[in-house]
Amino acid sequence: MSHLLKNLTNSIWHAFYALQGHTPNIVAKSKLKVLTANIGTLMDLYGVEKGLEHYRSTSTLTFEQFIYYLQKELFSSLTDSTPIESCRVLEEGVNEICWLLCRKLFLERSHGVFDDQSVYKLFRIFCLLAEMETDSTDTAFLVTMHSEEVAYVASQLVTSLGLKWDPVDFSALSAAIGSYRFPTFLAVLESKYSGGGTVDDVALIESIEDLYSVYVEDVIKKGYLMKKGFLLPTLKCFYFTLRPGELSYYKDSQQKEPSGVISLNINCWADTSPSGGKPDRRFILSTPEHRCIELVAEDHKGRLQWLTALQTAIRYSGEKISYQRTLANQRRSLRLSSKQYREETRQELNHEREARIAAEVQARKLESITRGELAKVQELEDAKKKLEFLLQEETQALRDEEIVRGLQARVLAEEWERREELERLQQEQLELLESEKMKRREFEVKQMENERQLRDAESRLKQLESERQSLDMELNAAREKVKRTEEAQFLLEAKFVMMRPMRNGERVRRTQSFVPMSRERPLITERFENDKKHS
Repeated sequence: MSHLLKNLTNSIWHAFYALQGHTPNIVAKSKLKVLTANIGTLMDLYGVEKGLEHYRSTSTLTFEQFIYYLQKELFSSLTDSTPIESCRVLEEGVNEICWLLCRKLFLERSHGVFDDQSVYKLFRIFCLLAEMETDSTDTAFLVTMHSEEVAYVASQLVTSLGLKWDPVDFSALSAAIGSYRFPTFLAVLESKYSGGGTVDDVALIESIEDLYSVYVEDVIKKGYLMKKGFLLPTLKCFYFTLRPGELSYYKDSQQKEPSGVISLNINCWADTSPSGGKPDRRFILSTPEHRCIELVAEDHKGRLQWLTALQTAIRYSGEKISYQRTLANQRRSLRLSSKQYREETRQELNHEREARIAAEVQARKLESITRGELAKVQELEDAKKKLEFLLQEETQALRDEEIVRGLQARVLAEEWERREELERLQQEQLELLESEKMKRREFEVKQMENERQLRDAESRLKQLESERQSLDMELNAAREKVKRTEEAQFLLEAKFVMMRPMRNGERVRRTQSFVPMSRERPLITERFENDKKHS
């Protein structure tokens, strides 16, 4: 039965560890013979230790080699038909032998709180819940207990002692310690979770006894119940202890031997007792041997707890592995699956990180390629713009050339028109010139005629001038005559005035004086000049 050796591997490792000498991880065959002989005696196999001399050619064995020898030479004699009770007795005996070999390492400690028997029970609990793993060098095995299992045991111990459990403090402690070997496990329980000297020894012993009964003895539930008798239908109080496959009852909790044992298997069932709809503390356990057993709990909560515990005991009644070990394996499997999930998640994250890094590198490469392509595209765009600009310039030049050609054609047309106009003007000018020549000839003729007339006029003028001179001479002579006549007239008038008498107060005017002013001219002279002008 390989599961029995698997259950005992942790205890055997502690015994192997206690037997090793100065060289770690190996033990002399002479020391292992004693352990092998004691285990063989428990299994009614004698002389099995002699085979160690011929097993391998070395004088020492490693733990893995020793376990292989035990599997082949001792535990292979057990079959699946071996009774479960015999396996439990054999497991108990092997654990005691291993404890006798290694207890010296754990009992000799300073400031011990638990007694030797309590330390042994804690050792059994540790071996049941601990796991075997390799050390950091992968060359040796170590038996350690997971912090979750330590917290589970420590919380039950603290609760049974009536103390307060602090999970935060334990988490900080576990983070500092890491893995728990048995000396560490024992030191933590004694130093932090034993009450610190405030709890008496009896309470500590009872609390550890409760833990031992739950984990090692596989007690699912225990407590007082009222049981109805088979012969007399009266209720009697008993102390019941429930394990997978059996329900034992005692007269009290101190009794060692049970008053009766009720076997449980998958054909049993437990259910509430019909009470007509009224709340009742009764429930019924039906077995093939005793038919229906009527039990009464202390309260309704206790009845529900006992019913659940009985169903669990019936379900695990045919299992060869203990109930607590099954729960521990389930928790271990859950931790392994969680660890595997975390490892897979970590690997996935690493793969994703590597993929992201590779993608970033690829992205950087693509980015550099893209930048190069963009630079080329930009160069092509610039060349395109330049070509478009040159094309626009060429197009504009063609347009300008067409415009210039159009302008030249228009200018040429205008020049032709202007030339025609100039030719027409030239023709007109020639015609005008001819007409001017004709007019000039006519003018010359007229001029000659005018010159002739002018000569005639000049001759006439000369004639008139001579006549004028003759007339001037005549005029001057006439003026002399007139002047003399006027002077004679003035003299006569002056005489006439002098001869007229003056009135009173009248003054002689200057005009009436005999001496004329220098500015006054004779009247006869003025009249003569006026007549000359009119002529």
